[in-house]
Amino acid sequence: MPSITNFDPSQTLASNVASLLRERIASGEFAPGSKLRLDELRALFGVSLSPLREALSRLCAEGFVATEDQRGYRVVPVSPRNLNEVTRLRSEFESFALRESIRLGDDEWESQVVASLHRLNKLERGAHAEGEGVSQWEQFHCVFHRQLVSACQLPLLLHFCSTLHDLNDRYRRIFLNDNPIDRDVRKEHEEICRATTERRADDACQLLRSHIERTGANVLRALIQKQEESGLLRAQP
Repeated sequence: MPSITNFDPSQTLASNVASLLRERIASGEFAPGSKLRLDELRALFGVSLSPLREALSRLCAEGFVATEDQRGYRVVPVSPRNLNEVTRLRSEFESFALRESIRLGDDEWESQVVASLHRLNKLERGAHAEGEGVSQWEQFHCVFHRQLVSACQLPLLLHFCSTLHDLNDRYRRIFLNDNPIDRDVRKEHEEICRATTERRADDACQLLRSHIERTGANVLRALIQKQEESGLLRAQP
């Protein structure tokens, strides 16, 4: 069970709680649509109501949690419409941030991009099918994508990219855990990295767009199939 002693001392209490909650929602531990009970969360994280409510408010603003009138909080449900929006926005924002990073990034940034890919490639996802291996792969995957855009010198854009990446990962992690990816993701990462470090901005941005959109299409198919099987899919306008 998490406790205050497990928190990152460089962050506020509310930020730590928000990070832990976000991870549990993204991983599917807190299922889409499930109710978040304040008393249970207080016991889980060992905090008072004040930082817990602040953390929940942040996650509401990010799109992970929704408030219910006088009835508390609930994990935001998943839907094909929301997934399409997240995928489209992530593709637009990250490709723009990558173009700016290629224009402005220095040699140190290049080295960090290559290093983050190397760490990611050392973890073959198929060899870590359960537990901490998957979690570590997900962390390194996130670091690689964020490192790609980290030199854009646009803090607000980076904040949006980070939120959209987390929202996108929520879908990917929930619905692709039991569904094989029908392409070589490692090769795609390597091609994006190569084009980026060679400063081929047009190629790098197109490769990144295609990478994000193909993942989105795979997740969408899995989501629709899962909802059809459970009778939960409603007609989308």
